[in-house]
Amino acid sequence: MPSDIRLAFAHPSERSIATAGDTPHDRISVRDHIVEVEIGAFQAERGTTQRVRFNVVVEVIPFTGAVDDDVDRILSYDRVTEAIEHELAAERLNLLETLAEHIAERILLEPQALRAFVRIEKLDRGPGALGVEIVRARRDVADHLNALAQTVAQERPHPRVVYLSNAAIADPRLTGWLDELEARRAPLILCVGRPDLPVPQTAHKMTQRRIDLLAIEQNGWCLAARDPRAKVVATRTELDWAMRHGQICVWAPSKIVLDATEGPRFQPRDSVALAGWFAGELEACELLVIGEDLPDDPPVTARAVPEGAALF
Repeated sequence: MPSDIRLAFAHPSERSIATAGDTPHDRISVRDHIVEVEIGAFQAERGTTQRVRFNVVVEVIPFTGAVDDDVDRILSYDRVTEAIEHELAAERLNLLETLAEHIAERILLEPQALRAFVRIEKLDRGPGALGVEIVRARRDVADHLNALAQTVAQERPHPRVVYLSNAAIADPRLTGWLDELEARRAPLILCVGRPDLPVPQTAHKMTQRRIDLLAIEQNGWCLAARDPRAKVVATRTELDWAMRHGQICVWAPSKIVLDATEGPRFQPRDSVALAGWFAGELEACELLVIGEDLPDDPPVTARAVPEGAALF
């Protein structure tokens, strides 16, 4: 194990020589991530913060498919830094060993992660850096992962999905609506339909589906131009990041719809129903439809706001 830890943080050339004859796993790393935090068992460490440095290396399942530059197929660096942030915010700890264990376990919940190497150092407690290093494999913490996975599922944000008709997008009250919606607790994701402009028509169901999805995305960019807070987002990875960081999203549906194992059963031209399907996929706390009728049998709590009516 000591050799494994040393190699985890070694230069790739040294690691490749040391593992000659074996197949080293792919790795991602976060290096020299420094946070001011209150931690420590001594009385002098209570009521004050100190600099703590994190170095984390994660061995991941090798990616063997076609190279398609798809962020949803890799383990994002954000997952590592978010694991650190979450465990620091969860409770005050006395021991770096406990913190390292919690971080490693949370990282190993990610389906791509095989092993996590965690080095944590206090930078202000002595003449040098004082720290711990651990390595944990998924099989080492299997008993804990199921219980932790249930806890993480309960922590998952439940956004408010808001569908805006074209009239609502053009309404001068849009900024005020976003102010009001942003002030609510739930993360905010905006959905739109096709623009009022003509959309190319084909006689082929699948090609028309893609054209309609692209038309929705064009309309999403028009909405984003109305307010700089609204960012067009296409991947689940970026959606998850945005929800955790309070960013207002405009959903660009093509990737998520086309990649879904059980996609919507209707065509994208029924854009309110598409927003309802999306709200169900995200386990949204509410689907709010402004300027249109509700879809049939929405999978989450839903309400329609007629034009001119108050949101809340």
